[in-house]
Amino acid sequence: MITVYFLSTAKDGSIINKSFHTQTGQSLMEAAMKNGIQGIAADCGGLLTCATCHVFVSEDWSSNIPKASDEELAMLEFTAIPPQENSRLSCQILLTKKLDGLTVTLPSTQY
Repeated sequence: MITVYFLSTAKDGSIINKSFHTQTGQSLMEAAMKNGIQGIAADCGGLLTCATCHVFVSEDWSSNIPKASDEELAMLEFTAIPPQENSRLSCQILLTKKLDGLTVTLPSTQY
């Protein structure tokens, strides 16, 4: 089991920190959906045909995650919030033991 942290901003501007323990071998998107994380729409179910599982990976973790594929980079151009250097689609991040403690921030909207 590993622990994953999701940060988001509440309407009042405060930071919401949600975490959960999960199994490795699944995508970050799948784990988020199974654990009730609000803010991951995942309209395509992880098929890399939408951009509604957009997250911002904490700088401390970006070197532990494989680089985005050309297909993922192309899909990131369709996010509701302009992508940043640390933008990723959570459906493309495979959870491994190496990612225990992974921290990502959710954009304010996926649409």
